[in-house]
Amino acid sequence: MTRAIISLILLLHWSQGAMGGDDVVQEPKILWKPKGNSANMNCTHTMGTSYFQMYWYRQRPGETMRLIVLTIAGSDPDFGDVDKDKFEAHKSVADRGSLIVKDLEPEDSAIYFCLVSQHSVSKAGEC
Repeated sequence: MTRAIISLILLLHWSQGAMGGDDVVQEPKILWKPKGNSANMNCTHTMGTSYFQMYWYRQRPGETMRLIVLTIAGSDPDFGDVDKDKFEAHKSVADRGSLIVKDLEPEDSAIYFCLVSQHSVSKAGEC
């Protein structure tokens, strides 16, 4: 019997900080798991507490990136239109979060991106 191996490639998304270090770090960088297992991915950043919105995207071969979930510390994850039973997301503090892909199948092979965003308040102009 042959066991399928699922590859999840975590592309490091970063920007250079004032000290020359990485501001956003994903780990592990490459992940191989057997079919049926779960894959746990972590994301941390050093950009400050105002960057409390964390987005997880997936890009399958030949496809565009697709948002999996938006997480904000202290709030429930917003999975939008993806299967909530397939993914689990955790974020209890502004500078770190995690994504779990459950019950791995070959179609879960993809590049997974973690991005962070700074909260901003928009003001409506007067007409």
